[in-house]
Amino acid sequence: MSDVESEELEDQGPNLGSYEGDRNELEERHGFGKAVLPNGDTYEGYYSHGKRHGQGTYKYKSGARYVGDYQNNKKQGSGTFVYPDGSKYEGSWASDQRNGKGLYTYANSDSYDGDWCDNLRHGQGTYVFADTGAKFTGKWVNGRREGLGELHYDNYRYQGSFTNDQPQGPGKYVFDIGCQQLGEYVLDQEQLEGAADDDENAIKVTPRWRGAEVIAS
Repeated sequence: MSDVESEELEDQGPNLGSYEGDRNELEERHGFGKAVLPNGDTYEGYYSHGKRHGQGTYKYKSGARYVGDYQNNKKQGSGTFVYPDGSKYEGSWASDQRNGKGLYTYANSDSYDGDWCDNLRHGQGTYVFADTGAKFTGKWVNGRREGLGELHYDNYRYQGSFTNDQPQGPGKYVFDIGCQQLGEYVLDQEQLEGAADDDENAIKVTPRWRGAEVIAS
C-alpha cells in the first residue's frame, strides 16, 4: 500500500515559492489562490489565514495528487488521493490520514472498501482480489484480518475466524451444490532453511485445513 505523501508548508523559510490569489488585511493568504511551493509542489484552492482550508487540489512533483477538503493545512473531510503507482483512495480523512469510510483501489487492481484508522484497514470492510475474483468480508485490525470473516469464491465460500491475517480455528466451507464441510484451520510452523534460530522471521506459518463431516446446507 502506498503511504500518504507529506505536504510542504507555506509561508515558511527564506524561499516562499510563488502565490497568486486573495489575501486578507494582514496580507495572509485568505480566500482562493494558486501557489507554487518551494519544493515544486503546487496547490490551487481555498485558504484561511494563511493555511489551506476548504476545497483544494494539491499536486506533488512525484506525480501524486490530492483533491478534497482541507482544515488548517491538513487533509480533513472527504477527498481523493491518486498515488504515483496508480493506486487511488476515495473517502474520508482526518489529521492528514485515511480515517473513516473509504475505497482504496491498489496498483494491482485489488480493492478494499470499508473502515480506516490512521491509514490502516481497521473495522469492517471488504477486500477483493483482482487476479482470482475472491472476496473477503469481515473485521480488520491494524491492517490485518482479525475475528470473524467470510471468503467468497466462485462456487463456494469459507466462514470462520481469522488471526493475524490467517484463517485459524473452527470454520466451515459452504458449497453452492447444497452441502457444507465443517472443520478447523490449524497453523503449521516450518523452520526456514538457512535462517538463524533467534530470527523472529525464521518460522514460516501456513494455515492447514482439517476437514470433518460433510452435511447438507
